[in-house]
Formats: sequence, structure tokens, C-alpha cells
Amino acid sequence: MYKNTLQILTLVILFGILSCIKKTSKRKILPPKLTYIEKIKKIPDSINVQGITIKNLFKNQILAHKGTEYDSTMIIEKVYKPHQSLWDNCYGMIFGKENSYKFRTTIGMVEWNKTLYPKNKTFFDQRAETLINMKLDSVLENNLIKFSRLVPHKVESTISIIFTPLTGILFGGCDNDQFCIELNYKDQNIEYTIEKGIPHELNHLAYEPFRENDPKKNSALRQTIDEGFACYFTWVFFDGQISKHEAVENMTENDWNWYVEHEKQLFTELEQYFDDESGNNPLLRNDKLRLFKDAPKSLNYWLGFRIIEKYVEKNGTDSWKDIYELNIEDVLEKSGYRQYIKELQ
Repeated sequence: MYKNTLQILTLVILFGILSCIKKTSKRKILPPKLTYIEKIKKIPDSINVQGITIKNLFKNQILAHKGTEYDSTMIIEKVYKPHQSLWDNCYGMIFGKENSYKFRTTIGMVEWNKTLYPKNKTFFDQRAETLINMKLDSVLENNLIKFSRLVPHKVESTISIIFTPLTGILFGGCDNDQFCIELNYKDQNIEYTIEKGIPHELNHLAYEPFRENDPKKNSALRQTIDEGFACYFTWVFFDGQISKHEAVENMTENDWNWYVEHEKQLFTELEQYFDDESGNNPLLRNDKLRLFKDAPKSLNYWLGFRIIEKYVEKNGTDSWKDIYELNIEDVLEKSGYRQYIKELQ
């Protein structure tokens, strides 16, 4: 009896041990969590899709400060030289002769990068963490692939994501190969800029080459159509899953409704400025020349969006692709927008 009991007890113990071993073998061994710096290092230096390159220069602006000493060579080789045309020609020109040395010389670039990050470390690290958490490389690559699939014309451009000592561009540039996204604006929703702003700005780059021979390429109507088309494209890009008012510079629904309620008056009074080439008119500068004192921001963006919207309603779902090659005046005429306005009460 004792012998049998001992055998049974031994079997129970062995079964328990084997069960524990089996459970342990099934338990996943999680990889160690990456440190902040390791995450920064994993961000690719650049992403290229169909001729569009986005350079993550901010990455090396941070890493230059993470060794035992400030790495000025990294600033020259990984920040300045990879997009030298942006620094030399765009920043060097925009911010005047007194500041040109900051951007047009290696000494200047090394100088301001040495102090900029340490002075703004908390904010800059928060910005970088936001980009890491939103899976920046995946978002950029997916957006570029979808843009290239949607747009019927090849776009070649270089865009850098950067920290700067003097801000003023936000998201834009001086030429297709001199574009950037500045990360310095504290009130900026950087996730929104990356996700929604990139399709908008890329559409400008696809549209603008066709304006070379457009008789109204310098007119207020051109800027209105250009911005409205970029907003409309953003709405298309996201398959209509974002609201139209969000696509138009992220305005509120109340702002959109104000424009709809005043649509006939707006067009009737602003049409006289369509051919103006000064840039100083109520259509483009409603913030300063208050023809409509209660009008929300983005007046010409909204009006351009409505013209494109009416063009598509009249000419078919995919007809927005025609806009790239059509002259400005032809877009307005073929949209039927004037007739639509006449029929409004």
C-alpha cells in the first residue's frame, strides 16, 4: 500500500513539473524596451517613393548631442549636406543677409545647432516622441505610396523635417527640392500636419508645373483654385472619411456653415478681384482687408474648394484629375459655379 502511494505521489509531482515546464515554454519572451535614443536611431534618415524624398534631419539634430561631446561632424554630414539647397537657397534667402551665414556655411550650421537643442530639449524631445509614437516612417511611406497611386502626374520633390533657429515656413519651401516641415511651433498639431498636411502640399507640387503657360498664373483666382484644389484633393485622399470642413484647413463646421449661408454674396462681391495680381485684395487677405468682417479664416481656400466641388459634380467623380492641366479660367467656366451662384436665392 505504501509503495503504491509513493508511486502515485511521484507521478503527480512529475506531472506537475512537466506542466510547469510546458507553460514556461509557451510564455513569450518579450524583447527589452528600447530607450528614447534607440528609438531615435531606428528612424530612417530618409524615405523615398516614386521620386518624392522625405528626410528626417531632426533625427541627427538630436543625436548630435547624445554622445560625450557635441558632434559637429554629424551636423555637417547628416543635417547640412543632405539638403544643402534648402539651407543655402531657401533659408539663406528668406531670412536676409544678416542671417544667411547661419544657413549657407558649415560654421553657421554648427554654431546654431550647438545651442538650439539644449535650449529647447524638453519641447524638442516631446516633438520627437510624438513622431515616434505615431510611427512616422510608416505614415510617411503609406502617404507617399497612396499619393503616387492617386495622382496621374509624377512629382519629384525633397522635403526635410527639421528644427530651425528662425521659423517662418512651417510647411512649405522655395522650390520642389527645397521643402520642409518645421517642428518648432508649439501650437502646431504635428500629427495633423504630417498626416493631413503632406497630401495637401504635395498636390501643390503636382499642380504648379502646369501653370507655366496659364494666362492667369499670377492672379488671385489662380491662388484660390490652387488652394481649393489642394483641400479637395486632401478630402479625396482620405476617401471622404474626413469632413469637408476639416479638409479646408481644419476649419470648424460653424465656419463652413457661415460660408454656405453667405455664398452668393461672397462670390458676387469677390469676383471683381479674380484677375488682381497684386496679392493685396480682400479675396486673399481677408485677415487684413476686411470686406467681410465676420468671415472666418481661409476664405479663398473655401471658395476654391467649392469651385472644384462643383466642377466634379458637373463632370464626374474622377474629373478632379482634369484640374492639373486645365487653365484657371477653364476650371471656373467648366465648373458651372457662376450659374450655380445665379440660381441661389
